[in-house]
Amino acid sequence: MPASVMTRPRESKARDTPVPGEAPDDLYDYARVPARRPGRPAPSEPSTWTVTDDWPDEVPITEAEIEVFEAWFGDLFDELFSTRH
Repeated sequence: MPASVMTRPRESKARDTPVPGEAPDDLYDYARVPARRPGRPAPSEPSTWTVTDDWPDEVPITEAEIEVFEAWFGDLFDELFSTRH
């Protein structure tokens, strides 16, 4: 980058930092209201909800996916599906 081109320094966002040596008033910051997530609100009555399933009858699974599950959950599968009890 040429010496004549300079970028502005970044300004960090202000944070509520506690005074050194003092504990903050609320360690978990429960007092703040969580930010609203964008999107359509859920219907208030769950019995009126509609669930749509658009998955195919047979979901294709690759050999690599099977190997991952066997690597991570092999011991659990052996315990669950073992015929020896």
